[in-house]
Amino acid sequence: MNTILNLNPKNVWKHFYALTQIPRPSGHQEEVTGFVENFGKSLGLETTRDAANNICIRKPATKGYENRQTIILQSHLDMVPQANSNLKFDFTKDAIQAYIDDDWVKAKGTTLGADNGIGAAATMAILEATDLQHGPLEGLFTTDEETGMYGALAVRPGFIDGKIMLNLDSELDGELYIGCAGGEDVSVSFQYENETVSFSEPFVVKISLTGLKGGHSGVDIHLGRGNANILIFRFLKDAMLNQNARLISIQGGTLRNAIPREAFATIAVDGEKNYKDLLKLVDYYHHVFINEFDGIEDAIKLKAERQPSPAGSLQAIPLEIQRKLTHAIVGCRNGVVNRFAKIPDTVETSVNMAIVQSGEKSIEVKFLARSSSETKKRAICGTIESTFINADAKVACGNGYPGWSPNPDSSILQIMKKVFEKQRGFAPNVKVMHAGLECGIILSNVPGLDTVSFGPTIQFPHSPDEKIEIVSVQKFWHYLTGILKEAPKKV
Repeated sequence: MNTILNLNPKNVWKHFYALTQIPRPSGHQEEVTGFVENFGKSLGLETTRDAANNICIRKPATKGYENRQTIILQSHLDMVPQANSNLKFDFTKDAIQAYIDDDWVKAKGTTLGADNGIGAAATMAILEATDLQHGPLEGLFTTDEETGMYGALAVRPGFIDGKIMLNLDSELDGELYIGCAGGEDVSVSFQYENETVSFSEPFVVKISLTGLKGGHSGVDIHLGRGNANILIFRFLKDAMLNQNARLISIQGGTLRNAIPREAFATIAVDGEKNYKDLLKLVDYYHHVFINEFDGIEDAIKLKAERQPSPAGSLQAIPLEIQRKLTHAIVGCRNGVVNRFAKIPDTVETSVNMAIVQSGEKSIEVKFLARSSSETKKRAICGTIESTFINADAKVACGNGYPGWSPNPDSSILQIMKKVFEKQRGFAPNVKVMHAGLECGIILSNVPGLDTVSFGPTIQFPHSPDEKIEIVSVQKFWHYLTGILKEAPKKV
């Protein structure tokens, strides 16, 4: 028996384990939505599915709670598929290997899927329970949150009827979130035909930048972690200027909402002297990056590996494209842009250079901009747009989603604060999150929802270092069931 099944509360961990056994990366949720749908029907509960494959399961009130307001318990079913580069893992087929490491549950070499599997598992445990006190409930399980919140975008009045929504997708015990940032994708593309490089003695080299922590581009952006795309292009710019290096291919980052942990470039230099100088430059930048991120990153590795020389002519990205791409990336904004003036410990606006990917005839660069201010979000998107238009690239902004404006006078918030203080003996932290939550989108489609987001402690989501604190899940369950018991009466 898998040891996480022995953890308390057993009913929550039972469902979480079941979810780890079902492949559910964004875009591949047929099996998990069917699983949840069948779960609701097996309990004899009203279960519906909408056009986006969101699932809503309705549970009647327990005896004596029929006059309470309906509460929606909302979580998303998809997970971020990230694995260490040395691990062969197919997120569309393979089960997550969860294990206990001291006070935490982790996964072997991959993301764990606690974001947001633990919220879905808790909802399933509540829907199944026969020993709780609560008013009418709706379990709302959304799809494709991680790639664009597409499930949330499809939610409409009537699919859910409640007026209170508890989003179970926050990641720090003791914090209640009453607002979040909106986001927008910026996609850049360079189109070209490869050109022949006339090197008399070509040395082809693969440059690998690995070992960065990465993480969630909203939750972790303020930590100052290295962005593999930015760092490798710092190196490449120097190699291009001093060793006349030519770029053959580039791959950095894999997900729009994850800080890129790794980047790989294949380049060519002419002659043994340039090759030896390149190796010295690799060693130099390896130590530069270690020193610059001392105390933040602990496993950065920059290395060079010589590749076989091409059998025919050496083909590379056109020199002019190479120059424009490199200067634009090195000069573009990345990371925290500004913080709230009145809440200086909270990021208001940021941008993540998430992906740089070359193909046969094009290079794509993808950003995710976030801000709690719509005007500042548009401004940072405009900065990226101007930077790359000046480099003669095509730029498109889209997939924007709204932020969630905080309501400190929320009725359910007041109840949640009282329950928390009664259970813990101190007040919770009420905050605004910089990461995007589905709340803003659902509220824009279903106005009038009274909403708060909370959850147990999850560290390093969107990376293979993801882990969830065991004791915080116990506290989360006790708190969630306590809130349901104090649900407000119908007016």
